[in-house]
Amino acid sequence: MPGTRVNQRVRALALARDCALLGARVRTIHHLTGVRPQELMHLLFVGGAQPPRGRAPDTREWFHHANLLYRTEASIVVANFQRLHHMGFGAVEALIAAYRYYQSVYRPPNRISFDRAFDLAAHTEGLWIAKTRSFRIALCPRCGSEYLDAVGGEGTAVRACPFCQLLEKHGRDPRLTAFVASMPGPLGDSPMREADADPTSAG
Repeated sequence: MPGTRVNQRVRALALARDCALLGARVRTIHHLTGVRPQELMHLLFVGGAQPPRGRAPDTREWFHHANLLYRTEASIVVANFQRLHHMGFGAVEALIAAYRYYQSVYRPPNRISFDRAFDLAAHTEGLWIAKTRSFRIALCPRCGSEYLDAVGGEGTAVRACPFCQLLEKHGRDPRLTAFVASMPGPLGDSPMREADADPTSAG
């Protein structure tokens, strides 16, 4: 089809812009869009603007030491990402939409950065930088919540449901009480605007 390469290029650059606006590192944007790091620097960071720097998140190490609030917010981001991806949205679009939703319901500073969300999503679906899955979205039989868990034995939860833990501690810790009050409801059937994603696009 005439213009297909042009359309792919425009889409990649639009996604790169969206990722940059969400605070992504250049290397993360490169993995998601395929645009070369040198070009991303030239196009996205002009007029003295500097890209985020520092060590890339290693979620496989981080997860086992993360506190309850971090694990809860990580669960919300990744569960929504996976739901959107399995509905047919491209993986990159699903990640951007899930992170935008997360930002819309939690006041900054956000505990989960976009780079962290990318690493979590990659190691949950086996995409981009991950050849195998290190995490899964588990369904808690007690409260019915979807939560992020490390891959263990078949059907075995490595970590307890963070939402159940929150409810158990609710009222005893002011931070947790405030967090539970601010927890969002379900993402809904169609959280994306037409401009956010094309359900037929590949991720």
